[in-house]
Amino acid sequence: MKNVITTIDPASGQPLQAYEAWTAQQVDQAVDRAHAAAAAWGRETLAARVAAIARLARQLRAQKDRFARMITAEMGKPLAEAAGELEKSAVTAEYYADNAARLLADEKVAIDGVDAWVSHEPMGLILAVMPWNFPVWQVMRCAIPALAGGNGILLKHSPNVTGTAIALQGLLQDAGLPAHLLTTLVVAEPEVPGTIERLIEDDRIAAVTLTGSNRAGAAVGAAAGRAAKKSVLELGGSDAFVVLDDADVAAAAAMAVKARFNNAGQSCVCAKRFIVHWAVADEFTQRFVAGAQALVVGDPSHAATQMGPLARGDLRDALQRQIDQSVAAGGRLLAGGHALPGAGFFFEPTVVADARPGMAVFDEETFGPVAAIAVARDEDDAVRLANATAFGLSLSIWTASAERGIRVARSITSGAVFINAMTASDARLPFGGTKKSGYGRELAGAGIREFCNMRTYWVAGRR
Repeated sequence: MKNVITTIDPASGQPLQAYEAWTAQQVDQAVDRAHAAAAAWGRETLAARVAAIARLARQLRAQKDRFARMITAEMGKPLAEAAGELEKSAVTAEYYADNAARLLADEKVAIDGVDAWVSHEPMGLILAVMPWNFPVWQVMRCAIPALAGGNGILLKHSPNVTGTAIALQGLLQDAGLPAHLLTTLVVAEPEVPGTIERLIEDDRIAAVTLTGSNRAGAAVGAAAGRAAKKSVLELGGSDAFVVLDDADVAAAAAMAVKARFNNAGQSCVCAKRFIVHWAVADEFTQRFVAGAQALVVGDPSHAATQMGPLARGDLRDALQRQIDQSVAAGGRLLAGGHALPGAGFFFEPTVVADARPGMAVFDEETFGPVAAIAVARDEDDAVRLANATAFGLSLSIWTASAERGIRVARSITSGAVFINAMTASDARLPFGGTKKSGYGRELAGAGIREFCNMRTYWVAGRR
């Protein structure tokens, strides 16, 4: 009996579609085709690759509504948020279409008597293991720079967004990119760990990138190390949102609601731990709780909905455990705290006060709509609490003084800092983490070069 992947509508809990999982032989044949496509693509001129990326941007916009409906059906985010993934991906494609030639240009090196330079050349076929929470954006964030750099993509997407994953393969062909240049694998959940390990060992795979859990990242990183292959890991996050005593509290609280509850809180780079100076803690908490309670939770296909369901039932159960354990450890429940009754995987926007190290909502990554508020005695205590995490993805600091915010940020470990703004990703800036949030960078110049061979040329006697 063949394995079957069944996608589920998280708003209703009902099955959407069944997909027959591939055999090991089918996977091997797909890798062969993808490897050949990547090799041919790497021989294309940069001008041809850039033109293809520009066409991809146009297709992302042309098919925005279609993909938004698929994303909403398979993982439950509101339609407007789903459509935003396509637009952000299109903007990113335009950035690389406009800048790839500059980012990949040879770098001349002045050495007497020698013609020397560094080039950035394609690596080959990149295995991309991607998560479900941003089904299009996560793939495009990785794939667009890799493709612009002359590589191919072998995509292992999450089973619960299989329909979107297969459609992405077609999207590239609609944009006129070669067949198999992005190849989507359809692998049953029990077969995923073994399949990924075999693929990383395979000589046809040049490198691997993963966005996902720390457990998956540890397995992929270890396998890549054994195979002596390049890897990029974008893992969990428990980002601090630090509100200092001179902050505009109303602005901070309003943005905090968006920063936490966007995508129902299912983002590695969502603000999760709200560390607030005691002098403004009461006002911030009051405003934040009111904003959380005002969110419209419901059918993600309705225009008025601001927060949809969690993507799966097991995610809802894990969130409930984290909340219950934290309340038992002394956390105060100020809003929410429970799954909503009825069909689907809906959960109340939740706020836990008196959070501290040692509590699940503070120590663990909470992948859902729960915010942990911790009160800091002073600036130094805010720094201590912000650093009291195994993660180090991003950081948001709110203060009337940009200089103060930058000074405080330099004492807190993270891959990015946002002063008086919520964390976001932008094609013009590198994205990635520190500590258990992973290593390597996506986007900007760093992202396109991650999967290029930085090759030294030394030519003696050339005239």
